Amino acid sequence: MNVDPIVLSIPIYFFLIGAELLIQQFSKQRLYRLNDAVTNISCGITSQLLGVFLKILSIGVYQLVFENFAIWQIPTNWVTLVVLFVAVDFFYYWAHRKSHEINLFWGGHVVHHQSEDYNLSVALRQGSFQVIWTFAFYLPLAVIGFKTLDFALMAGLTTVYQFWIHTETIKRMGVLEYIMNTPSHHRVHHGKDPKYIDKNHAGVFIVWDKMFGTFQEEQEKPTYGITRPINSWNPVWTNLEHYIDMFRKLPTIRGLGNKLRFIFNKPGWLPDDMGGYQAPKPIDKSDVIKYDLKSSARINFYVLFQYALVLGGTAFFLFQQSNFNMLQKLLITSAIVWTIVNCGALFENRFWVKVAEVIRLLSFSSTAIYLSYINDLSAPLVYGGMAFLLVSLSWFVFATKPKNRFATHA
Repeated sequence: MNVDPIVLSIPIYFFLIGAELLIQQFSKQRLYRLNDAVTNISCGITSQLLGVFLKILSIGVYQLVFENFAIWQIPTNWVTLVVLFVAVDFFYYWAHRKSHEINLFWGGHVVHHQSEDYNLSVALRQGSFQVIWTFAFYLPLAVIGFKTLDFALMAGLTTVYQFWIHTETIKRMGVLEYIMNTPSHHRVHHGKDPKYIDKNHAGVFIVWDKMFGTFQEEQEKPTYGITRPINSWNPVWTNLEHYIDMFRKLPTIRGLGNKLRFIFNKPGWLPDDMGGYQAPKPIDKSDVIKYDLKSSARINFYVLFQYALVLGGTAFFLFQQSNFNMLQKLLITSAIVWTIVNCGALFENRFWVKVAEVIRLLSFSSTAIYLSYINDLSAPLVYGGMAFLLVSLSWFVFATKPKNRFATHA
């Protein structure tokens, strides 16, 4: 059974998102936009799917260090687990902080900051490659002697804690503000206003920021997002764009030393002959326009239908991943990513998406029918595959009729 607290908490995440949507409905605040929220969740999906493979790196290396270099064998009891929880949060602070202060690492974390809204769905918006740059920060815990399963459990719990602080519906929390990371503190962290950038890196305990000089109290409402907006609903592009931009800039930078500084200095660093450090510019809040291509109601409902199916399939896969071999994992992951990329492309009305979506529907349906045939499964799977094809294809044709008017983006 999967004991990952993050995966086990998925039903709670969506229950709370539903509650926040109800608050939006009754309070008449606009907390969510469909295209942005779907992209947030899609980024969470890609992160969890890639995590199925990258856990071999992160947890595997931790276990290797524990087996070969542990000084002690720390027993598992409530006292050591509390100590480990605090220790994990301490190392999380440094991993998170360096993800903001090192350009290469920022490419793995920037995804989490791209949304221009601030709601519980943003908590699910995680970078797929972040673990590559941050897992090594926790290896001292393996050397000390904390067991791998204990570490994985506490690391998961610190992540689960951070879900609820991604909200504007909770304002200030009194004395808790002095010790704990709260929605107010974390709203600051997501602001792109110069005074808020690179502040409040804490996971659970805000005391780390106060100890190490990165604390900023929430004053005026933050302007959310990143200084160079991503302007895309494509969850794959959101993970790759920063690295592609780095790859394009590297050849234009003279000298090996400057190239290395560009990679490992703060985001925005450039050598003097290219203008020097590009500091964040002041925000004119009256001039802020969110990226918000409008799609038709028909497209929105079609995407929601397909998205509901892919969410169910993703949850099933994450809970049952141990029952699949590597090839099956790769195929399932590819199918899920294909679906969520198409959903984002439909929101953007990309020129290629109509063909891609028809091919996807035909591929998925024929695969279901073929698998039922070669495995001698019951007729309902055959009928299910045919029904999915007929319903989806008919709905898609209806949703994309020429009379639909929404922004084109080639």
